[in-house]
Amino acid sequence: MKDVRIGRRVFLRGVGGVAAGVAATSLTACGTGTSRAASGGKGGGKSVVVRDSGGTFGEALQKAVYTPFTQETGIKVQAVNLQSTQMLAQINQGRPQFDLINNSMMDHIKFAAQNALEPLDTDRIKSLKSAKIPQNQITGHAVGNSFYGQCMAYRTDAFGGRKPESWADFWDTKAFKGSRSMCNPDADLPELEFALLADGVPMDKLYPLDVDRAFKVLTRLRDDIKKFWDSGPLPGVLLSREEVTMSTVWDGRIADLQKQGVPVARQLNGMRRQFQGYGIAKGAAHVDAAYRLMDYSLRPDVQARLAKTFPSNPSSPVAYEKLTKQERGTLAGAPQYYDKGFDADINWWIKNEATVTKRWLEWARG
Repeated sequence: MKDVRIGRRVFLRGVGGVAAGVAATSLTACGTGTSRAASGGKGGGKSVVVRDSGGTFGEALQKAVYTPFTQETGIKVQAVNLQSTQMLAQINQGRPQFDLINNSMMDHIKFAAQNALEPLDTDRIKSLKSAKIPQNQITGHAVGNSFYGQCMAYRTDAFGGRKPESWADFWDTKAFKGSRSMCNPDADLPELEFALLADGVPMDKLYPLDVDRAFKVLTRLRDDIKKFWDSGPLPGVLLSREEVTMSTVWDGRIADLQKQGVPVARQLNGMRRQFQGYGIAKGAAHVDAAYRLMDYSLRPDVQARLAKTFPSNPSSPVAYEKLTKQERGTLAGAPQYYDKGFDADINWWIKNEATVTKRWLEWARG
């Protein structure tokens, strides 16, 4: 998979007014401004412009969602790849060159706070009911369509057949020898939750995060962290080269490594989930078409088709029923895995991310 998250401190420099100094964490793009178009279908001159993250994920969306949508409705889809700062600038000027935004739910909350999204009319999204989208993934301005999980990856040949079962094992470098890797805030939210879980805090008692305690636990592992990864592929590189025996990782990366023959596995106990979703840009020119594409994309059969094309975890629990047992087994959102993880409290992070990130950077410098 191509790394599709923007540098979060770039967003911090370009966006003001929401929890001053907060950076964005999302499945967002490198902001090239490139576009793609889905053609074919019934015609009729209708169109919609959707912002997605591009890369391999964008290609999967084109194949599994946009092209079939055009064929079914006649509405042409143009996909653009923009950073959050670029989108906000266009919206603030009153001339957004896009209609539907596929972005993190965390970013949608920030956009809504800046009056950058249209209020969501759920009556126009018929598939919400059939897809059984969880209520906690439906806000006044956005609805969740998928999630990615941050979990542990480890080399299966490193521990004499033993398997790490928890974040406590990740911190136990005597029983599970070797260097570690964890993420840099340029890639994702600081991994304070994993430190607290390693120290015995139950998943359902994580928030509000005890920041001081988390940094004390992180400090215990600091000398064993060989590299802080700042891009999605880097954990796989470090594991492949045997520079580390364990790393935090975006769960969708594991299948790619295994296909390459790298002896790695994932541990989903204590996985942190962050949701992606749809919102409609304030002042969008094609609101009706945006609702129709959103409605289509959330259908369980469409979410399942996308999951077969790309290791994306559908927000619809019904979508998993449309996958084979083998296909479900690769997805962290499958019923057998879901309760192993927890949802990131994005409201807590929106309030605290800037302070935590500043402290993390000072801590990492020693």
